[in-house]
Amino acid sequence: MKHDRHLWPVLYAIFLVAFTLYMTLDTFVIKDVYQADATAVNTSLFEESNASSSAASSSESEETQSETASSAAEESSSASEDLTQAWADGTVIGTYSDDNVTITLYQFEENDTAVYAADVQVSSAEYLKTAFAEGTYGKNVTETTSAIAEENDAILAINGDFYGAQESGIVIRNGVLYRDEAASGTDVLCIYADGSFEIVDTDEVSAQDMVDNGVWQAFSFGPSLIENGEITVSSGDEVGKAMASNPRTAIGIIDNLHYVFVVSDGRTSESAGLSLSELAQFMDDLGCTTAYNLDGGGSSTMYFQGEVINNPTTNGNQIQERSVSDIVYIGKQ
Repeated sequence: MKHDRHLWPVLYAIFLVAFTLYMTLDTFVIKDVYQADATAVNTSLFEESNASSSAASSSESEETQSETASSAAEESSSASEDLTQAWADGTVIGTYSDDNVTITLYQFEENDTAVYAADVQVSSAEYLKTAFAEGTYGKNVTETTSAIAEENDAILAINGDFYGAQESGIVIRNGVLYRDEAASGTDVLCIYADGSFEIVDTDEVSAQDMVDNGVWQAFSFGPSLIENGEITVSSGDEVGKAMASNPRTAIGIIDNLHYVFVVSDGRTSESAGLSLSELAQFMDDLGCTTAYNLDGGGSSTMYFQGEVINNPTTNGNQIQERSVSDIVYIGKQ
């Protein structure tokens, strides 16, 4: 009887350790493939988008079109001057150009941190693509950003929202809906087939609504950094989302088919990292009218023309890429 009293606590402790170990492995290690060969692309979105654009264009009178073109040219010239000034503090460290894609890569020094920003212009949102690790939609299926980029012939790539580490969060990639579950009140970045950005609240818009509205890509990480030209985070938001300065990844839009990909270093003696409010201010300075925070920390990685550009940190103490679930990239047609 006396031995039994001592045996139960030991058995309970063993069970608790085993259960905790299993839960840890299930959450972070054990792969669960939901869909192999998840590489489908819904190109019909672009046929619909182009048809809508043609119909809208033909409905305008020649006089209206002329006035619109003149006004757009003036606004574009003014915006271009502002952007030239905003990007002037950066150093150009790489360029790429073809008939459909133009990329200029800059390095900045912001808040004692190395920040890399790619100024991206494309002829169609078809070139703003996403890819899953191993071409597979699943849990804990991961590869490095550079490996996924190389497998997909990416010109430029950054890590995505690491959907595979979460049980919920809307996942729409290349026009295909993979997951429609979302936590209440989540900020989701929607990129439409016409190339526009919108940040929506999952309490107000469902995944099916997004599909019906022609969403090309949808990311569930956040928070929103800039909406309608206004910064939407402050230092007070850091407590709930990320108090300290960290490596960061973000994506933003300046105007039609004109994007910004940003990755910052952090957690090293050379680079402190950025807070969310510092990241938002940086994106605003570059002219973003909408900007969104993607997975950061050890995941933050930028790849350009065969090389990792930044200094990704794994476990906070190694300059090494962390394996992730997915990437956002600019690719060739």
